[in-house]
Amino acid sequence: MHCPQFTNVERGQCQIKSSLLQFTPYNAPLSGSLLGDNEAAGFFSIKADIKAMLDFETSLARAQSKFGMISKEAANEIVEKLDDFEPDIKTLSKAASKDGMVVPELINMLRNLLSDEATQVLHFKSTSQDVIDTSAMIRMKACNTLIISGLEKLITSLEKLAMVHSENEFMAYTRMQAALISKAGERIDSWLNPLKRVLVNSKNLRFQLQLGGPVASSSAYDGKLHLLAQEMAIELGLSTPAHVWHNDRSSILEIGTWLSTLTGHLGKMGTDICLMAQMGAEQIKLSGGGGSSAMAHKKNPVMAETLVTFAQFNATQMSGLHQSLVHEQERSGASWMVEWMIMPQLFVTTSAALRNANRLIESIQHIGKA
Repeated sequence: MHCPQFTNVERGQCQIKSSLLQFTPYNAPLSGSLLGDNEAAGFFSIKADIKAMLDFETSLARAQSKFGMISKEAANEIVEKLDDFEPDIKTLSKAASKDGMVVPELINMLRNLLSDEATQVLHFKSTSQDVIDTSAMIRMKACNTLIISGLEKLITSLEKLAMVHSENEFMAYTRMQAALISKAGERIDSWLNPLKRVLVNSKNLRFQLQLGGPVASSSAYDGKLHLLAQEMAIELGLSTPAHVWHNDRSSILEIGTWLSTLTGHLGKMGTDICLMAQMGAEQIKLSGGGGSSAMAHKKNPVMAETLVTFAQFNATQMSGLHQSLVHEQERSGASWMVEWMIMPQLFVTTSAALRNANRLIESIQHIGKA
């Protein structure tokens, strides 16, 4: 690392461990506890990605042996040898800078473990996109389970809040001007009902297997694509795709849209609570709050502020994700990589938003006046 504006002593201090040099807010050492989520980020780690890729390869081998494409002996060897395999990450990274992905080098590493017969049928008839997309779907689905849990917890907390405070009165605001006296329950419902709808809509998300061979053909895998897909999808916990979706990224966009919609609703709640906190205890009273370096009396509504931040951040990412729909011909390298950059951020920030939202609701002592 080069620190050009520092003295020699400062430059020496700057040479810290690479794990502390991460600059993305959701995994940075200083802001990660506020804007990040380690559990969610774990689903997008190198270890999780490699494991999911290997799960694809072993599932493919098992399914192909079942339908007579490769021998059972070769499939068993592949499953056994891949079970505890740990790749050389530095070599994979170097290869990715040349190939644009890690799969070609990963397959080369795996073949070095196998007998001649198993080497010939590892990754048989498959392509890198099948591996990478399936790995992404396995991990996104697992992370989404975490997100759903946080959402369900938040809905329950808001329902309990409504039971206690719904009849309290407070001044409602329209176009940021005082309007008429309203019930706190109405305001809480404006937060709660959209979240319930988001939870229902989560059932429509497609976390689906990718299987299409080198050129996204429905006749790939010796014409046994649909049999293999059904078998593998069940084993990997994914849905069976209606067609090869190498160049149809709508399922990715739908997942991203769902995440951004969720954080958008949380951002609305955060905005309301920030404004209510600004107007004092007649509107809302929160326990805790963030301190100020200059004004000791301040209790900043930090958790509410982060919900606005996450909503704005995820909405910004959606522009890039919509552009990733444009896949030229059978496969795009460029648009595909956009997804790799955006989707982990959408998941991690959404999980962090739910964590902070739950903390925020737990901190509410009262809304309005009884």
